[in-house]
Amino acid sequence: MQSILILGSGPTVMQAKSWPRAGFDHILAINNAWRVRPDWDALIYPWDFPEDRRPQPGFGQTMITQENFVPAQNAFGGFVYGGGTMAFTAGYYALHAHCPRVIAMMGCDMHYPKQGHTHFYGTGTADPLRDDLSLQSLEAKSARLMVLAAMRGCAMVNLSNGPSRLVFPRTARAQLGRATPQIYCPDLAAEAMDREADLGYFVESGRYWEHLDQFDPVELAKLDALWYAAATQPLRISA
Repeated sequence: MQSILILGSGPTVMQAKSWPRAGFDHILAINNAWRVRPDWDALIYPWDFPEDRRPQPGFGQTMITQENFVPAQNAFGGFVYGGGTMAFTAGYYALHAHCPRVIAMMGCDMHYPKQGHTHFYGTGTADPLRDDLSLQSLEAKSARLMVLAAMRGCAMVNLSNGPSRLVFPRTARAQLGRATPQIYCPDLAAEAMDREADLGYFVESGRYWEHLDQFDPVELAKLDALWYAAATQPLRISA
């Protein structure tokens, strides 16, 4: 598969409502974003997403639940390392399930102003801002996803033109065909993966919040710093 469009619920996602389908091989909507356009291929949502907000899937449309996305994110180290918010989970799922060349996110910026709309449908719950051990640095979590995707030959890009916590390169929709995997620092990425293995912060069920006493937030902050550096420092500077 060449390109995947992931739709989140940020206000900018409404720009994607009228985009031509050409150029996207697969459209993955998160939670309420299925309402943005009817031609989505898959909808991904967590166990607590209200039933009255779930659509009736049409022909060829698939519902992605924890039975699908937990094993996918576990294949990339799990939720403590990858981040427990659906934008990152959707990215890992897309990477695992489809092995695409490009994953483009729209409306997944995790930017929540104090005034005005926080979501395309008005004001919603800002999940990534909750007190969550796995979300100490949204920038670092997006850096990790971007680097792991690049290792697999996949470019992570952000189609949004608004404020964003994602560190993915900004890309115009017309330039998607030219997107290339992000350059990263291999030795810093290897150091981060080794550190993850040493820490062993893995919960197979995905329900990491039931085991918080097993994780050290200071160690996770150090790990986040490693991933962020791996994504933003292409060549390690010798001391």
